[in-house]
Amino acid sequence: MSATTNSACGYGWAGALPAKQGLYDPANERDSCGVGFIINIKGIPSHSILRDSEDLLCNMTHRGATGADERDGDGAGVMAAIPHKFMTKAFKELGHSLPPAGHYAVGNLFLHPDEKVRQVSIAAVERIAQSLGLQVAAWRLVPTNSEILGPNGRSREPIVMQPLVIAQDQLAEQEFQRRLFVLRKRAMHESAPDSWFYVCSLAVRNIVYKGLLTPAQVPEYYTDLRDSTFETHFALVHSRFSTNTFPSWERAQPFNWCAHNGEINTLRGNKNWMRAREGLLQSAAFGSQLQSAFPIIDEHSSDSGAFDNVLELLVVSGAMTMPEAVMVMVPEAWQNDSLMPAEKRAFYEWASCVMEPWDGPALFTFSDGRYCGASLDRNGLRPCRYYVTDDDRMICASEVGAVKVDPKSVLQKGRLMPGRMLLVDTLAGTIVDDEELKLQYARQHPFQQWIEEHQIRLEQLKPSNKLADIDDTPVSRDKRLRAFGYSAEQLNLIIGPMVLGGKEPLGSMGNDAVLACLDSTPRLPYEYFRELFAQVTNPPIDPIREKIVMSLACHVGPEGNLLEISERQVQRLSLESPILTDGELAAICGMADKHPGWVAHTIDTTFELNEGASGFAQALDRVCNEAEQAIENGARVLVLSDRAAGPQRVAVSALLSAGATHHHLVAAKLRARVALIVDTGEARETHHFCTLVGYGVDAVCPYMVYEALAKLHRENVLVGFTVPELIARFRLAVDDGIRKVMSKMGISTLQSYKGAQIFEALGIANEVVERCFVGTASRVGGTTLAGFAADALAMHNAAYGNSNAVPPALGDEGEYNWRRGGARHVNTPATVSNMQDAVRRENKAAWEAYTAEAQASVRDCTLRGLLELDDDDTTHAVPIDKVEPWTSIVKRFCTGAMSYGSISKEAHTALAVAMNAIGGKSNSGEGGEDAERSIVRADGSCARSAIKQVASGRFGVTSNYLADADELQIKMAQGAKAGEGGELLGTKVSADIARTRHTTPGVTLVSPPPHHDIYSIEDLKQLIYDLKSANEGARVSVKLVSEVGVGVVAAGVVKALADHILVAGHDGGTGAARWTGIKYAGLPWELGLAETHQTLVLNGLRGRVVLQTDGQLKTARDVAIAALLGAEEFGFATAPLVALG
Repeated sequence: MSATTNSACGYGWAGALPAKQGLYDPANERDSCGVGFIINIKGIPSHSILRDSEDLLCNMTHRGATGADERDGDGAGVMAAIPHKFMTKAFKELGHSLPPAGHYAVGNLFLHPDEKVRQVSIAAVERIAQSLGLQVAAWRLVPTNSEILGPNGRSREPIVMQPLVIAQDQLAEQEFQRRLFVLRKRAMHESAPDSWFYVCSLAVRNIVYKGLLTPAQVPEYYTDLRDSTFETHFALVHSRFSTNTFPSWERAQPFNWCAHNGEINTLRGNKNWMRAREGLLQSAAFGSQLQSAFPIIDEHSSDSGAFDNVLELLVVSGAMTMPEAVMVMVPEAWQNDSLMPAEKRAFYEWASCVMEPWDGPALFTFSDGRYCGASLDRNGLRPCRYYVTDDDRMICASEVGAVKVDPKSVLQKGRLMPGRMLLVDTLAGTIVDDEELKLQYARQHPFQQWIEEHQIRLEQLKPSNKLADIDDTPVSRDKRLRAFGYSAEQLNLIIGPMVLGGKEPLGSMGNDAVLACLDSTPRLPYEYFRELFAQVTNPPIDPIREKIVMSLACHVGPEGNLLEISERQVQRLSLESPILTDGELAAICGMADKHPGWVAHTIDTTFELNEGASGFAQALDRVCNEAEQAIENGARVLVLSDRAAGPQRVAVSALLSAGATHHHLVAAKLRARVALIVDTGEARETHHFCTLVGYGVDAVCPYMVYEALAKLHRENVLVGFTVPELIARFRLAVDDGIRKVMSKMGISTLQSYKGAQIFEALGIANEVVERCFVGTASRVGGTTLAGFAADALAMHNAAYGNSNAVPPALGDEGEYNWRRGGARHVNTPATVSNMQDAVRRENKAAWEAYTAEAQASVRDCTLRGLLELDDDDTTHAVPIDKVEPWTSIVKRFCTGAMSYGSISKEAHTALAVAMNAIGGKSNSGEGGEDAERSIVRADGSCARSAIKQVASGRFGVTSNYLADADELQIKMAQGAKAGEGGELLGTKVSADIARTRHTTPGVTLVSPPPHHDIYSIEDLKQLIYDLKSANEGARVSVKLVSEVGVGVVAAGVVKALADHILVAGHDGGTGAARWTGIKYAGLPWELGLAETHQTLVLNGLRGRVVLQTDGQLKTARDVAIAALLGAEEFGFATAPLVALG
């Protein structure tokens, strides 16, 4: 079904969502939910099953949400077996007799209220059915009760109709279902955007009733469900909590085959890879009809809908049973589990050759009529409890107690564990044991034998350990390093510590450097990308404590046909890491000698210097076309290489060439037929490798880093290790860094992260995005291909421009730390000295100098610096005595959440005393606070922090701490290190700090990501309730960090009944974190604040909450701009610390 984007009619089905406008984008929709099912294990139908499912659904109302009007739910529904007795009665009233159960299909379709439009859709369904050998024998208007709907639900209420579909010839049930699948897909694809056409379900066994309803409204709206003859052996229910402010009818669940509580973090990648696989899909059962069902995934479906699309294909094609398909799509964490039976490990390894995991916190409930079950993600990040009773019923739900059960009747109860499956086989009348089930499927085929005989492992290619030859040029004078944009600062501050320490070094105090898109000096494309991270709707992963569920192993090269199970599917190359050495790359390029057919083709990604800027774009075209032609000629490995770069040849950025190639091949449905490897001198930081892999690259050989390490070793800069050891340690550090970045988004496997595009572009023009990074958000426009070409030529000229002169030494660019003449920063020595002079001596001249210098820095480095206040028009001016006085304005000011330990006791106390004196608020941070500070001093001052912050209930959070606050702030993320936890070295944990934090002196405190136990919006809603219970007088705040989609997350937070939201910018913070997190996670507060304000205004929720922002606020102008963008309160952290000295 195509989506409409016209602003007049909105976006998506029936134009139910507002069109993209301002910073609001309906594509950022997310949701979490309550799910469950009740089933008679023996498959005996009854109306009591359906009646009890009403209780199950209604008792999870708190896991759903309502909009501005409490009658508008976010969506709810029920899936049940087709009630033959009821349908026989219902269609008999229309004059039609039903065939026996299993020989007809029925379902619920959403149609347009306009009769003419509706008849067009009906005619299309009948026409397509006829072409498939099916007949629509009758249409039934489903009775509904519109009076109970709220204004949002009623504004897009469809007509619900049931077609009765029969086969013109006798068909086996599975063939009948396949034709119904094609009928539904074709009808959806062919329907006009404004037709409101949507198929809730159309099947032989199951039927779905759903809509934009609250849980309690489902049986009241659909009166069918209250009919005593509606008998079913199972009922699967779903209640939706949409963080999107504009939920719609068709996104309610269940879908055709499943219901989902969670979030697929890798959705963009899953969709792209599925599109690429369509070029390989073949099915004897479908025959030529399969092509008409493409695309399998509706581009505008939710993550749950996309999962359902693929699950349905796997099952309906006959390739897999439903439990088997779920095992493939949501595998256990098998890679590091040494206790797993060998057969099951082999099954999962085969599955990893077939499809990447749909990764993220997820509880899937599913049914095809015979099987009904639930499966939990590998991390167990969604709750699932179940009861088995003595009347042959199983009750499964997101939480215990959803249905009243006599404890005496309970035979068994438990919690679904990570990676496990709960399954009922109603045909056999049994509950299938998870281990027994999976071993059964694992033993159906000789997976272990297939892997041993056909899979290629990198070590089998016996790559050479010989180092590449390096020239005699000192590293500081290496022209090639300069041509690829290296600096001495990167070598000394990042790369050197990476190899010596085996992990990426730490930084602190945030990132106040100029944005790449605003810098006048050449920048690499990587620097325009910001890593996305989990907050509220799904949790990040702790890469230390949960390392066992993470894996960087990947299978690369041609995939097999997804719709079969054969040894051909494991004929792929297995890599344990995406980072290759020169020897490993050479071995892969020479694979054809040992493995016929594995032809590698190297594509030069450089262009002639004399071609100028036009040569850059032409090179991209050439690379894409050559890649396509190479695949047609039989290549199984493509290597994009810039080794030809030199005095007369300029390198196209590896990120641009790889992104363009990947998306070109996806669109051509060729990407699944080849491995894509990048051989580049450009990549050297963790973030570089993450972006390359995130945009579809299978592996990277960073040859210039290896040469630089060899030269630094030769020059005795890096000592204590051999060159091979330095290279191994660099790779180890990069691997560790990639895990850290993946974990911030809650992604466990590199296979899922690859191609998932978990980034936002900050300052890249749409022409570049559409060509190289399709589907990536880039909201402010910016650098064009011509701009990137100019940067490439400028870096080349800096290296080779004067061929006769001795090249200058690599400079210290001041990107990480301020340097005179280097990169621009918001904080400069002049601003620091002038501020301190102004506040210590009350020096007005110094303050004016500080203000001028700070505004100049902000203008040069930030997005808000590009904005101009329209103060020329004085027609609306008001007298100064009508303006809110400064004594009132400062009450809107807060200091940042800086914990005791991250700053000294003296600084922490001074901030609190000062803010209390002016009527503002200080923030304790997450490190606790001594209760004695609440005692008013003899001079009338008080060192109590008005805001008490909590993060996973650790480090000093006590009942007294919670009760002694004016505001309780839930820290979901931190601007300086979004998606990461904190680290306080043991050397800083003094006896006093340990006492305040309730820990042990001298022990390093490494915390998981903030609120790692908040798995979903429902959990946050519960915590907000708990905090309000702990302190009824305190307002509850939720701290978020600016990123694309933060507006819809904030909408969910408002629905969860928070009183206050802080949208923090990427650039503030005192906490220590790895440089990748500091530099490349989070966005300017200007974007996040504006998006949040606009999104809340669009749906009438803005009046429910107070908005605050922080992040390098320096002057009154910054405060004014924040207020204009929607903020009512303002936070300062770096500036007060500077003032304190």
